[in-house]
Amino acid sequence: MDKDFLATHPWEPALRSANIKGMTSWTDLPRATFDLETTGIDPKTARIVTASLILVSPDGDPIRSGEWLADPGIEIPAEAAAVHGISTEYARTHGQPAAKVVYELASALGGLFADGVPVIAFNAAYDFSVLHHELARYGYPPLTCYPVLDPLVINKQVHKYKKGKRTLEVLAAEYSVDLDNAHTSKDDALAAERLLTAMSFEYPEIEQPASDLHQQQIGWAAAQAADLQAYFDRIGKQERVNPAWPVRTD
Repeated sequence: MDKDFLATHPWEPALRSANIKGMTSWTDLPRATFDLETTGIDPKTARIVTASLILVSPDGDPIRSGEWLADPGIEIPAEAAAVHGISTEYARTHGQPAAKVVYELASALGGLFADGVPVIAFNAAYDFSVLHHELARYGYPPLTCYPVLDPLVINKQVHKYKKGKRTLEVLAAEYSVDLDNAHTSKDDALAAERLLTAMSFEYPEIEQPASDLHQQQIGWAAAQAADLQAYFDRIGKQERVNPAWPVRTD
């Protein structure tokens, strides 16, 4: 983690600009981008291994970043370690206690949200749900996640009939966004911001205040979940699709 990340209010210079946002599009204001690497795919049980939170200027230049490595307190499955490259032994040796990481990360995010700075997260319902359950695990209060911008939900809305996968790697390549070290939280976070910015050039309708776009994504995510649920029902797959966004509490 950046040693100065919590020593002062690291977001203050950008927040003075963000506080004049009014009806200004998120593309013209400072914004943050966020990503987690974890122990698994179920947000109710997954533990944070690495986290990155990066504040960028309206032009996309990084202003301040925070990076965390946690000892999740459980074994990191081999399948997860193969994705993000962090083993149980490495996390135990070099990571901070998970409760400390969760507290610091939520505090930094909470400061941004309190000042109206949007936080970009690809597949936000996963990352923010993991954090929600981690906060509950250590007895911390829940975080109000608003405004959030999710390139995955937005891409499904503006490019409904795209064929093939919509992973971060696939969409980054489609929009000529560099992603050299996929599945590292810092590179994934930066790629998510670059991807959403690139999408705004192709789909100018998403250039709007972050608060408005957040509210629209709630409805878009619910509709997307309903479509997926209908597909699962047609093929007889016994799986419930949770429509909540950006946090799934159950």
